[in-house]
Amino acid sequence: MEPMDCLVIYVPTDAAHAVRQAIGDAGAGRLGNYSHCSFSLEGTGRFTPLPGATPAIGALGSPEEVPETRIEAIYPRSRRNAVVSAALSAHPYETPAFMTFPIDASLPDGTGPAS
Repeated sequence: MEPMDCLVIYVPTDAAHAVRQAIGDAGAGRLGNYSHCSFSLEGTGRFTPLPGATPAIGALGSPEEVPETRIEAIYPRSRRNAVVSAALSAHPYETPAFMTFPIDASLPDGTGPAS
């Protein structure tokens, strides 16, 4: 089984569908005979744009709180560049908050999800 990673990205809620679609189209969320699998959770994003920023939301020096969605999806490690690039291209923020990390998606007998 190919090594798997997970993408976690925080997106303004009104842009979440576009980001989920983009990462799914790039190969994230393939589980067996399913595609575009992900998990989302609603929350509040907080940030303060600093000098030099060009914020999509808010004003320089002013703390901001916005409804955001945390999106999680797994993908084959070989698709990392495509998945992250797709997420960043579909994301409206100048500097999106995201992380990737390796995961163990194998079943107890040592096999993984069919791809």
